[in-house]
Amino acid sequence: MKLIDRDKQAGTKPYVYDLSLEEWQEWIKLNGEPGFRAGQIFDWLYVKRISSFEEMSNLPKTLRDKLSQHFDFVTMTEVAKYASKDGTVKFLFELSDKNAIETVIMKHSYGNSVCVTTQVGCRIGCTFCASTLTGLKRNLTPGEIIAQVVKSQQLLDATGERVSSIVIMGIGEPFENYDAMMTFLKVMIHPKGLNIGQRHITVSTSGIVPNIYRFADEQTQVNLAISIHAPNDTLRSKLMPVNRRFPFAQLIEACQYYVAKTGRRITFEYALMGGVNDQPEHAEELAQVLKSFPMAHVNLIPVNFVTERDYVRTPRDDIFTFQRILERNKVNATIRREQGSDIAAACGQLRAKHMESGAR
Repeated sequence: MKLIDRDKQAGTKPYVYDLSLEEWQEWIKLNGEPGFRAGQIFDWLYVKRISSFEEMSNLPKTLRDKLSQHFDFVTMTEVAKYASKDGTVKFLFELSDKNAIETVIMKHSYGNSVCVTTQVGCRIGCTFCASTLTGLKRNLTPGEIIAQVVKSQQLLDATGERVSSIVIMGIGEPFENYDAMMTFLKVMIHPKGLNIGQRHITVSTSGIVPNIYRFADEQTQVNLAISIHAPNDTLRSKLMPVNRRFPFAQLIEACQYYVAKTGRRITFEYALMGGVNDQPEHAEELAQVLKSFPMAHVNLIPVNFVTERDYVRTPRDDIFTFQRILERNKVNATIRREQGSDIAAACGQLRAKHMESGAR
Protein backbone atom coordinates (compact mmCIF):
# COMPACT_ATOMS: atom_id res chain seq x y z
CA MET A 1 0.00 0.00 0.00
CA LYS A 2 1.29 3.43 -0.91
CA LEU A 3 0.72 4.72 2.63
CA ILE A 4 2.97 2.10 4.21
CA ASP A 5 5.85 3.04 1.91
CA ARG A 6 5.40 6.77 2.40
CA ASP A 7 8.32 8.44 4.15
CA LYS A 8 6.79 9.78 7.38
CA GLN A 9 8.98 12.67 8.43
CA ALA A 10 7.15 14.03 11.47
CA GLY A 11 5.88 11.84 14.31
CA THR A 12 5.72 8.07 14.52
CA LYS A 13 2.38 7.45 12.78
CA PRO A 14 0.86 8.67 9.52
CA TYR A 15 -1.53 11.57 9.81
CA VAL A 16 -5.24 11.00 9.43
CA TYR A 17 -5.26 13.60 6.64
CA ASP A 18 -2.44 11.86 4.75
CA LEU A 19 -4.81 9.57 2.86
CA SER A 20 -6.95 10.23 -0.19
CA LEU A 21 -10.41 8.62 -0.22
CA GLU A 22 -9.06 5.84 -2.44
CA GLU A 23 -6.31 5.14 0.10
CA TRP A 24 -8.87 5.12 2.90
CA GLN A 25 -10.91 2.58 0.94
CA GLU A 26 -7.82 0.41 0.58
CA TRP A 27 -6.96 0.72 4.29
CA ILE A 28 -10.53 -0.15 5.32
CA LYS A 29 -10.49 -3.21 3.05
CA LEU A 30 -7.12 -4.38 4.39
CA ASN A 31 -8.50 -4.09 7.92
CA GLY A 32 -11.60 -6.15 7.22
CA GLU A 33 -14.10 -3.32 7.60
CA PRO A 34 -17.14 -2.63 5.37
CA GLY A 35 -16.30 -0.40 2.42
CA PHE A 36 -18.74 2.36 3.39
CA ARG A 37 -16.65 3.15 6.47
CA ALA A 38 -14.11 5.02 4.29
CA GLY A 39 -16.77 7.51 3.23
CA GLN A 40 -17.88 7.94 6.84
CA ILE A 41 -14.32 8.71 7.92
CA PHE A 42 -13.93 11.22 5.10
CA ASP A 43 -17.20 12.87 6.11
CA TRP A 44 -16.05 13.25 9.71
CA LEU A 45 -12.73 14.73 8.62
CA TYR A 46 -13.80 17.17 5.92
CA VAL A 47 -17.52 17.87 6.31
CA LYS A 48 -17.93 17.76 10.08
CA ARG A 49 -14.26 18.65 10.60
CA ILE A 50 -13.85 16.90 13.93
CA SER A 51 -10.52 16.80 15.77
CA SER A 52 -10.56 13.41 17.55
CA PHE A 53 -11.46 9.82 16.73
CA GLU A 54 -13.89 9.68 19.65
CA GLU A 55 -16.10 12.18 17.85
CA MET A 56 -16.68 9.70 15.02
CA SER A 57 -19.86 8.49 16.73
CA ASN A 58 -21.25 6.33 13.90
CA LEU A 59 -18.09 4.20 13.82
CA PRO A 60 -17.86 1.16 16.14
CA LYS A 61 -15.49 1.63 19.06
CA THR A 62 -13.25 -1.15 17.78
CA LEU A 63 -12.67 0.80 14.56
CA ARG A 64 -12.13 4.08 16.41
CA ASP A 65 -9.55 2.36 18.59
CA LYS A 66 -7.86 0.91 15.52
CA LEU A 67 -7.73 4.34 13.89
CA SER A 68 -6.21 5.80 17.05
CA GLN A 69 -3.55 3.08 17.07
CA HIS A 70 -2.55 3.67 13.45
CA PHE A 71 -3.01 7.41 12.87
CA ASP A 72 -2.50 10.81 14.47
CA PHE A 73 -4.23 14.11 13.89
CA VAL A 74 -1.86 16.81 12.63
CA THR A 75 -0.37 18.85 15.44
CA MET A 76 -0.46 22.51 14.43
CA THR A 77 0.03 24.85 17.37
CA GLU A 78 -0.83 28.46 16.65
CA VAL A 79 2.31 30.45 17.48
CA ALA A 80 1.09 33.73 16.05
CA LYS A 81 -1.94 35.13 14.27
CA TYR A 82 -2.00 38.53 12.62
CA ALA A 83 -5.04 40.25 11.11
CA SER A 84 -4.54 42.95 8.50
CA LYS A 85 -6.78 45.96 8.06
CA ASP A 86 -7.68 44.57 4.60
CA GLY A 87 -9.02 41.33 6.13
CA THR A 88 -5.97 39.16 5.45
CA VAL A 89 -5.18 36.77 8.31
CA LYS A 90 -1.75 35.18 8.62
CA PHE A 91 -0.91 32.24 10.87
CA LEU A 92 2.41 30.93 12.05
CA PHE A 93 1.93 27.28 13.03
CA GLU A 94 4.35 25.05 14.91
CA LEU A 95 4.40 21.41 13.82
CA SER A 96 5.03 18.35 15.98
CA ASP A 97 8.80 18.53 15.30
CA LYS A 98 8.87 22.24 16.31
CA ASN A 99 9.35 23.45 12.74
CA ALA A 100 7.22 26.48 11.82
CA ILE A 101 5.13 27.12 8.72
CA GLU A 102 2.88 29.92 7.47
CA THR A 103 -0.70 29.89 6.20
CA VAL A 104 -2.62 32.93 4.94
CA ILE A 105 -6.35 33.58 4.53
CA MET A 106 -7.08 36.35 2.03
CA LYS A 107 -10.44 38.08 1.72
CA HIS A 108 -11.66 38.87 -1.77
CA SER A 109 -14.91 40.18 -3.18
CA TYR A 110 -15.48 36.72 -4.65
CA GLY A 111 -14.74 34.77 -1.45
CA ASN A 112 -11.98 33.53 0.82
CA SER A 113 -8.69 32.25 -0.54
CA VAL A 114 -6.15 30.23 1.45
CA CYS A 115 -2.45 30.27 0.62
CA VAL A 116 -0.79 27.05 1.75
CA THR A 117 2.80 26.02 2.40
CA THR A 118 4.23 22.76 1.02
CA GLN A 119 7.71 22.67 2.56
CA VAL A 120 9.51 23.82 5.69
CA GLY A 121 11.85 26.33 4.11
CA CYS A 122 12.93 26.20 0.47
CA ARG A 123 16.06 25.26 -1.47
CA ILE A 124 15.24 27.08 -4.72
CA GLY A 125 17.27 30.12 -3.68
CA CYS A 126 15.39 32.98 -5.37
CA THR A 127 17.39 36.06 -4.45
CA PHE A 128 14.34 38.23 -3.64
CA CYS A 129 12.42 35.78 -1.43
CA ALA A 130 12.40 35.36 2.36
CA SER A 131 11.30 31.71 2.18
CA THR A 132 14.70 30.48 1.06
CA LEU A 133 16.87 32.32 3.60
CA THR A 134 17.55 29.23 5.74
CA GLY A 135 17.30 26.59 3.04
CA LEU A 136 15.05 23.54 2.99
CA LYS A 137 14.37 21.73 6.25
CA ARG A 138 11.95 19.07 4.97
CA ASN A 139 8.87 18.39 2.87
CA LEU A 140 5.44 18.53 4.45
CA THR A 141 3.30 15.41 4.37
CA PRO A 142 -0.01 15.56 2.48
CA GLY A 143 -1.77 15.77 5.84
CA GLU A 144 0.26 18.76 6.97
CA ILE A 145 -0.69 20.62 3.79
CA ILE A 146 -4.35 19.60 4.07
CA ALA A 147 -4.49 20.56 7.76
CA GLN A 148 -3.75 24.19 6.82
CA VAL A 149 -6.96 24.38 4.81
CA VAL A 150 -8.96 22.50 7.44
CA LYS A 151 -7.73 24.90 10.14
CA SER A 152 -8.64 27.86 7.93
CA GLN A 153 -12.09 26.45 7.27
CA GLN A 154 -12.64 25.85 10.99
CA LEU A 155 -11.92 29.54 11.58
CA LEU A 156 -14.38 30.54 8.85
CA ASP A 157 -17.02 28.14 10.20
CA ALA A 158 -17.55 30.55 13.09
CA THR A 159 -18.93 33.18 10.69
CA GLY A 160 -20.69 30.80 8.30
CA GLU A 161 -18.11 31.36 5.54
CA ARG A 162 -16.13 28.86 3.53
CA VAL A 163 -12.83 28.50 1.72
CA SER A 164 -13.70 29.21 -1.89
CA SER A 165 -10.24 29.06 -3.49
CA ILE A 166 -6.72 27.86 -2.77
CA VAL A 167 -3.31 29.04 -3.93
CA ILE A 168 -0.34 26.73 -3.45
CA MET A 169 2.09 29.62 -3.23
CA GLY A 170 3.30 29.60 0.36
CA ILE A 171 6.75 28.61 1.57
CA GLY A 172 8.51 26.02 -0.58
CA GLU A 173 8.42 24.68 -4.13
CA PRO A 174 5.28 22.53 -4.62
CA PHE A 175 6.74 20.65 -7.59
CA GLU A 176 9.61 19.43 -5.40
CA ASN A 177 7.01 17.84 -3.11
CA TYR A 178 4.95 16.62 -6.02
CA ASP A 179 3.31 13.45 -4.71
CA ALA A 180 2.20 15.10 -1.47
CA MET A 181 0.82 18.03 -3.47
CA MET A 182 -1.19 15.70 -5.70
CA THR A 183 -2.71 13.88 -2.71
CA PHE A 184 -3.59 17.30 -1.28
CA LEU A 185 -5.33 18.22 -4.53
CA LYS A 186 -7.30 14.96 -4.61
CA VAL A 187 -8.72 15.67 -1.15
CA MET A 188 -9.42 19.33 -1.89
CA ILE A 189 -11.42 18.68 -5.07
CA HIS A 190 -13.24 15.50 -4.01
CA PRO A 191 -17.02 15.97 -3.55
CA LYS A 192 -16.74 14.07 -0.26
CA GLY A 193 -13.70 16.13 0.76
CA LEU A 194 -13.60 19.92 0.90
CA ASN A 195 -15.18 20.04 -2.57
CA ILE A 196 -13.20 23.01 -3.93
CA GLY A 197 -13.64 23.49 -7.68
CA GLN A 198 -10.48 22.62 -9.60
CA ARG A 199 -10.50 25.94 -11.43
CA HIS A 200 -10.50 27.68 -8.04
CA ILE A 201 -7.10 26.18 -7.19
CA THR A 202 -3.76 27.51 -8.46
CA VAL A 203 -0.36 25.89 -8.05
CA SER A 204 2.78 27.96 -8.60
CA THR A 205 6.18 26.60 -9.55
CA SER A 206 9.57 28.22 -10.03
CA GLY A 207 10.07 26.02 -13.09
CA ILE A 208 10.78 22.38 -12.17
CA VAL A 209 10.64 21.33 -15.79
CA PRO A 210 10.15 17.53 -15.48
CA ASN A 211 7.16 18.02 -13.21
CA ILE A 212 5.58 20.61 -15.50
CA TYR A 213 5.38 17.81 -18.09
CA ARG A 214 4.10 15.44 -15.42
CA PHE A 215 1.46 17.92 -14.28
CA ALA A 216 0.33 18.48 -17.86
CA ASP A 217 -0.20 14.75 -18.24
CA GLU A 218 -2.38 14.67 -15.10
CA GLN A 219 -5.05 16.42 -17.17
CA THR A 220 -6.47 18.34 -14.19
CA GLN A 221 -8.36 21.62 -14.39
CA VAL A 222 -6.15 23.12 -11.65
CA ASN A 223 -4.55 26.42 -12.69
CA LEU A 224 -0.80 26.59 -13.28
CA ALA A 225 1.35 29.64 -12.53
CA ILE A 226 5.00 29.93 -13.47
CA SER A 227 7.33 32.23 -11.51
CA ILE A 228 9.27 33.65 -14.44
CA HIS A 229 10.56 37.03 -13.13
CA ALA A 230 12.90 37.66 -16.07
CA PRO A 231 12.67 37.66 -19.87
CA ASN A 232 15.93 35.86 -20.62
CA ASP A 233 18.35 33.20 -19.45
CA THR A 234 21.11 35.44 -18.10
CA LEU A 235 18.96 37.65 -15.88
CA ARG A 236 16.78 34.79 -14.68
CA SER A 237 19.84 32.80 -13.58
CA LYS A 238 20.94 35.76 -11.46
CA LEU A 239 17.54 36.08 -9.80
CA MET A 240 16.59 32.39 -9.67
CA PRO A 241 19.36 29.78 -9.37
CA VAL A 242 16.84 27.11 -10.42
CA ASN A 243 17.29 28.48 -13.94
CA ARG A 244 20.77 26.93 -13.99
CA ARG A 245 19.19 23.49 -13.49
CA PHE A 246 16.36 24.10 -15.92
CA PRO A 247 17.37 26.84 -18.39
CA PHE A 248 14.92 29.37 -19.74
CA ALA A 249 14.49 27.70 -23.13
CA GLN A 250 13.64 24.36 -21.48
CA LEU A 251 11.11 26.09 -19.23
CA ILE A 252 9.38 27.80 -22.17
CA GLU A 253 9.31 24.51 -24.08
CA ALA A 254 7.71 22.74 -21.10
CA CYS A 255 5.12 25.51 -20.83
CA GLN A 256 4.30 25.15 -24.53
CA TYR A 257 3.79 21.41 -23.97
CA TYR A 258 1.46 22.14 -21.06
CA VAL A 259 -0.70 24.50 -23.13
CA ALA A 260 -0.83 22.08 -26.09
CA LYS A 261 -1.68 19.14 -23.82
CA THR A 262 -4.30 20.83 -21.65
CA GLY A 263 -5.66 23.70 -23.72
CA ARG A 264 -5.40 25.85 -20.61
CA ARG A 265 -3.65 29.17 -20.16
CA ILE A 266 -0.65 29.72 -17.91
CA THR A 267 -0.22 32.66 -15.58
CA PHE A 268 3.34 33.98 -15.61
CA GLU A 269 4.26 35.67 -12.34
CA TYR A 270 6.69 38.54 -12.68
CA ALA A 271 8.02 40.27 -9.56
CA LEU A 272 9.13 43.77 -10.47
CA MET A 273 12.40 44.88 -8.86
CA GLY A 274 13.52 48.47 -9.18
CA GLY A 275 16.32 48.85 -11.73
CA VAL A 276 16.76 45.10 -12.11
CA ASN A 277 14.06 43.61 -14.33
CA ASP A 278 11.53 46.43 -14.70
CA GLN A 279 12.82 48.51 -17.60
CA PRO A 280 10.92 49.03 -20.88
CA GLU A 281 13.41 46.81 -22.71
CA HIS A 282 12.60 43.98 -20.27
CA ALA A 283 8.89 44.40 -20.99
CA GLU A 284 9.51 44.34 -24.74
CA GLU A 285 11.66 41.20 -24.46
CA LEU A 286 9.13 39.46 -22.23
CA ALA A 287 6.35 40.25 -24.70
CA GLN A 288 8.31 38.63 -27.52
CA VAL A 289 8.85 35.48 -25.44
CA LEU A 290 5.19 35.18 -24.49
CA LYS A 291 3.74 35.89 -27.92
CA SER A 292 3.86 32.15 -28.55
CA PHE A 293 1.28 31.72 -25.76
CA PRO A 294 -1.97 33.17 -27.13
CA MET A 295 -3.72 32.77 -23.77
CA ALA A 296 -0.80 33.86 -21.57
CA HIS A 297 -1.51 36.11 -18.63
CA VAL A 298 1.20 38.04 -16.79
CA ASN A 299 0.68 38.84 -13.13
CA LEU A 300 2.91 41.80 -12.27
CA ILE A 301 3.95 41.78 -8.62
CA PRO A 302 5.60 44.77 -6.93
CA VAL A 303 8.42 43.09 -5.01
CA ASN A 304 8.00 42.80 -1.24
CA PHE A 305 10.73 44.43 0.81
CA VAL A 306 12.79 41.81 2.65
CA THR A 307 15.28 43.12 5.21
CA GLU A 308 17.94 40.58 4.19
CA ARG A 309 17.61 41.45 0.49
CA ASP A 310 18.68 44.57 -1.41
CA TYR A 311 15.80 44.91 -3.86
CA VAL A 312 13.57 47.96 -3.95
CA ARG A 313 10.10 48.44 -5.38
CA THR A 314 9.55 49.64 -8.90
CA PRO A 315 8.00 53.13 -8.93
CA ARG A 316 4.25 53.09 -9.52
CA ASP A 317 4.43 54.89 -12.87
CA ASP A 318 7.04 52.43 -14.13
CA ILE A 319 4.78 49.50 -13.19
CA PHE A 320 2.00 50.92 -15.34
CA THR A 321 4.47 51.56 -18.16
CA PHE A 322 5.60 47.93 -18.01
CA GLN A 323 1.97 46.78 -18.15
CA ARG A 324 1.15 49.04 -21.10
CA ILE A 325 4.10 47.70 -23.11
CA LEU A 326 2.94 44.12 -22.60
CA GLU A 327 -0.63 44.94 -23.55
CA ARG A 328 0.47 46.91 -26.60
CA ASN A 329 2.15 43.68 -27.69
CA LYS A 330 -1.09 41.72 -27.17
CA VAL A 331 0.04 40.12 -23.88
CA ASN A 332 -2.60 40.31 -21.16
CA ALA A 333 -1.19 41.73 -17.91
CA THR A 334 -2.61 42.70 -14.53
CA ILE A 335 -1.02 44.17 -11.41
CA ARG A 336 -1.47 42.08 -8.29
CA ARG A 337 -3.45 43.77 -5.56
CA GLU A 338 -1.29 43.99 -2.47
CA GLN A 339 -2.69 42.29 0.61
CA GLY A 340 -1.46 42.00 4.17
CA SER A 341 1.55 44.28 3.82
CA ASP A 342 1.02 45.55 7.36
CA ILE A 343 1.37 42.01 8.78
CA ALA A 344 4.36 40.72 6.74
CA ALA A 345 2.04 38.49 4.69
CA ALA A 346 4.58 37.72 1.95
CA CYS A 347 5.96 34.19 1.91
CA GLY A 348 8.50 33.46 4.63
CA GLN A 349 8.62 36.87 6.29
CA LEU A 350 6.84 35.83 9.48
CA ARG A 351 8.76 32.57 9.74
CA ALA A 352 12.05 34.43 9.21
CA LYS A 353 11.24 36.75 12.12
CA HIS A 354 10.27 33.76 14.25
CA MET A 355 13.56 32.01 13.49
CA GLU A 356 15.54 35.05 14.61
CA SER A 357 14.40 34.18 18.12
CA GLY A 358 16.11 30.78 17.87
CA ALA A 359 13.05 28.77 16.77
CA ARG A 360 13.10 26.36 13.81
